[in-house]
Amino acid sequence: MTKPTHELSPALIVLMSVATGLAVASNYYAQPLLDTIAHHFSLSASSAGFIVTAAQLGYAAGLLFLVPLGDMFERRTLIVSMTLLAAGGMLITASSQSLSMMILGTALTGLFSVVAQILVPLAATLATPATRGKVVGTIMSGLLLGILLARTVAGLLANLGGWRTVFWVASALMALMAVALWRGLPKLKSDTHLNYPQLLGSVFSLFIHDKLLRTRALLGCLTFANFSILWTSMAFLLAAPPFSYSEGMIGLFGLAGAAGALGARPAGGFADKGKSHLTTTFGLLLLLLSWLAIWLGHTSVLALIIGILVLDLTVQGVHITNQTVIYRLHPDSYMPIRQ
Repeated sequence: MTKPTHELSPALIVLMSVATGLAVASNYYAQPLLDTIAHHFSLSASSAGFIVTAAQLGYAAGLLFLVPLGDMFERRTLIVSMTLLAAGGMLITASSQSLSMMILGTALTGLFSVVAQILVPLAATLATPATRGKVVGTIMSGLLLGILLARTVAGLLANLGGWRTVFWVASALMALMAVALWRGLPKLKSDTHLNYPQLLGSVFSLFIHDKLLRTRALLGCLTFANFSILWTSMAFLLAAPPFSYSEGMIGLFGLAGAAGALGARPAGGFADKGKSHLTTTFGLLLLLLSWLAIWLGHTSVLALIIGILVLDLTVQGVHITNQTVIYRLHPDSYMPIRQ
């Protein structure tokens, strides 16, 4: 891998953090609005929940089939194009007149919002080995804050102008971010000579032959499953008696989760110091304890808030540690660049 000559400035780190947060947030705006959307389209709770599922399926497909394109094409053009396509998906969602149209828009948004997972390894590539964990932690803080604050912003905007307003505004913000990324990112060409099938094959080869990679992938899968189970079901819990909260109130619970994102950056620093195993073990123990508070939360708002905060703190801490460890495993295997 050719050593990049572009300086990863604080301003560029901030830009990439905000862009990552906005991109991934697009998959989560719907969560506090599910009860409202269900009433609008006369859906059952399970049918409305498929909107969130469509976003995650689109995101998974993007991770598998689109993220490897970052190793083939000029990075800035790819990132800006995917950001604009994600904005287009949200336009479809905002104007949808049926569940199927909304699912289509949501799935397309999820598919192209994986631009966030091109920005994160790009930042890791540009960073020096000594600061890589810290930089990844900073970018991931933006990503995780985007996930969590998306609910709060969505709830407040829905209170002001209805659920469609959320997606109109989000689409406009993504379009503006595409312009900022075009102006702010350096032009970065790939240094790989593999074609697309070979790139996909290399992903599976790494997974098959690296036990630590498989372990970290499994940890990421299980911890994020905890995260998704909590947030997908919470809107229905809080909209029903005894709470009967509005979209705005439900969205405010995202602030408790956002506090957990503050644990992301220190986790990367601990991993840089060789304490990834300790961070992971401690995080998983706290994750188990968080569900006790969440279980008590069906009658106690305070217990629910504590459970949310602890769960998000631990999930995000483990996730940051996973990524820092993985980026150290094969530093020449993610997005080599030349300028």
